[in-house]
Parts: sequence; structure tokens; C-alpha cells
Amino acid sequence: MPRHVRNPDPAVPTLATVAALAGVSSATVSRVVNGSSKVSDSHRAAVESAVATLGYVPNRAARTLVTRRTGAVALVVREAVEFGVSDPYLGNFMVAASQSLTGSGIHLVVMVAQDDAEHEAVADYVRAGHVDGVVAISLHDGDPLPEQLSRARIPFVVGGRPPRELPGCCFVDVDNRGGGALAAQRLLDDGRRVIAAVSGPVDMTAAVDRLSGFRGVLRQAGRDTGLVAYGSFTRASGERAMAELLEREPGIDAVFAASDVMALGVQRALLSTGRSVPGDVAVIGFDDIDLAQYGTPPLTTVRQPASAQARLAVESLLVQLHGGDVPEPVTLPTELVVRESG
Repeated sequence: MPRHVRNPDPAVPTLATVAALAGVSSATVSRVVNGSSKVSDSHRAAVESAVATLGYVPNRAARTLVTRRTGAVALVVREAVEFGVSDPYLGNFMVAASQSLTGSGIHLVVMVAQDDAEHEAVADYVRAGHVDGVVAISLHDGDPLPEQLSRARIPFVVGGRPPRELPGCCFVDVDNRGGGALAAQRLLDDGRRVIAAVSGPVDMTAAVDRLSGFRGVLRQAGRDTGLVAYGSFTRASGERAMAELLEREPGIDAVFAASDVMALGVQRALLSTGRSVPGDVAVIGFDDIDLAQYGTPPLTTVRQPASAQARLAVESLLVQLHGGDVPEPVTLPTELVVRESG
């Protein structure tokens, strides 16, 4: 006995009902909604009119089978969930990336992986074809994702210089070395003598580059470059690192912190010991997050263009998704923002 397949909800328009109203075949409707150019102007107009009249919404799963596109890209963050949500730089990057896709018909899927097991799950999800491309940020040395994406020929862009060089990899970085150098020069020009640094993780290129630029200027001036403690881009780690530095050298009169969040922790540690900022110890941060101007006192910092970095990363990914060549890597400038802390 033949089976009759019925539309489960007759009120919901289908490809067939659009075709019937437009007076064309279902194949023609499919070509129109999938953007094919192999349709006459009259048929396209008829289909578009029927779609508008019926309120037809294409089935995304069926469209994916035809176009091999999902209409989604992933923003992959290699950090713990609580850090990824709370860190101002990452938050600004996520918002700007999402806004950059407005009107494109492409949605942003945010994926956070805090360890190797979760990272492998993210890689499997991406390689399974659930997204069309990837923007990866906050990568640590040893992260396998860029090489995995390259081997799978999945379009991707890295926010920041990748920990390891990968031929043909597009990345959008900021001038972290130059920013670190600006901070060091500012402290030298201010007459500071015992200058320390609170660096970020040694397996992240942004932290390595900021410390390298900072130390390079101090070295040229004949200053000690060994007063360094390491944090994890959190306020608590900045506070702990500053306490460690003061135990090693109580005479510190200037500190460069590799992020504003850590700099706020540095300020708290200094004030808790009765030291004034900038009277006793000058403090300079990095990022120019919104909270920087509300520090005690307001924070002198190196501004990095996080929103512009995110927008350019998304634009570079879209170029690849639309069939263009992989864009060349880009490094955006940083600048010193002088406030009261240093």
C-alpha cells in the first residue's frame, strides 16, 4: 500500500507550495533561494514574490546539503570559560566579531576550550563541517588547532601571531613589541630607576612580545631586565606577581604589567603595602580597557585596537569563504595613553 507523505503543518509553506504559487518547478525555487544565477529574471521575480507572500523560510539543513555551507563561523577561545567571559579584551573581541557579521547572513558560534581534551572536541566539531570557517584567539604554544585546520583545508584566521609559524596562515596581530617598548621608554623618561615587569604566560606570543619589546629598551639604556614575575592576565595573578617582586626588590619604583587587568592587581598590591601610585611606584598597563580610567589612580596604558583587530580578522575570513586568496598577515599599531598612574 503506497505511503502518502504529508506536510505535518499545512500552514507552513514548503518548497512545493512556493513553486505552485510562482508557477515554476521546485528545482527553480531551490536555485533561487540558494543564490544560483542560472534562473531567468522573470522566474526569479515570480519566486521572490511567492516567497514574500507565503513567508517561506528555506530549510537550512537542506540548503547545507546543496551549498555545502552552514551559514556559521566559529570563534574559538583557548581559555577557561570563566576567564573567556570575564576578560575585557576577549569580551571586546567577541562583540566586535559578532557585529562584523551583521547583515552577512552568517552567524557566530563561540567555542571555549580550556584544556587539550576540550580543544580536541572543538577540532572534531569544526572538521565535521558544522561551521564554514574559524577565527581562533588566545592561542597557547602547542595548540594543534591551526595545523589541524590547515590540513583539513578549513578557512581560518588567528587573532594574534600564532605561537608557531605556519606557512599560508593568515593572522591579525597588534604591535605588542612596540607597545612594550613604549611603556619602557615612558618609565625611563620619567626618571624611574628600578623598573620591573609583570608578564603574561610564557606560552602566549602576545605576552612574550610585550616583554621582549620592554626589555629591549631597558637593555639599550643599560638597565637591569631581570625583575620579572609572571601572571595569567587576571587581577589576582597581577597582585600575586607584584607581591613576589616586592619581596625580591623592595626598592622597585616602576612596573609594567602586560595587561590592564593585571595592572589593577599590581596597583592593589602596592597600595596594600602603603606605597603610593605614582609617587612611590609608577604603573603602566596594556590594552586600554574601559576599567583602566577607573583605576586608583587612572591607569597609564598601551592601547591596542581590539575591535579593529576583530573586524579585520572576520573580514579576512570572509574573503576566504567567498573564494579569495588567503590574505597576508597584518600587524596593527599600538599607542601609549598617558593618565595618572605612570
